[in-house]
Amino acid sequence: MNRLPLKDNLKKYTGIGSCPVRNIVARFSGKWSMLVLCVLSENDATRFNEIGKAIPDISPKVLTETLKNLEADGLISRRLYAEIPPKVEYSLTELGRSLMPHIENLVGWALENYDVISKKR
Repeated sequence: MNRLPLKDNLKKYTGIGSCPVRNIVARFSGKWSMLVLCVLSENDATRFNEIGKAIPDISPKVLTETLKNLEADGLISRRLYAEIPPKVEYSLTELGRSLMPHIENLVGWALENYDVISKKR
């Protein structure tokens, strides 16, 4: 694989509108998005309150915003059932499932290195 020199990569990624790291990775690498994706990867379909219970320190407002962003990016789908009260379930899309092996690798790395990094802080 041919790699560009760092100088060329920096030129390529400094454009705010064209940088894949800023525009794609940043959307799912935030404090809550990765956790939500991990919760959804454990089930076929998950209700809003179940996600909130799995991540108890996320506020309903932030969870709603996180779910909307992940849905807008095509990583999750939202299914509304015509019931009273309304029932809504969230699940990973094919695109979201294709991302999960990479997130799982990152989670594994974080678990393996947490103690070392924490001690250095």
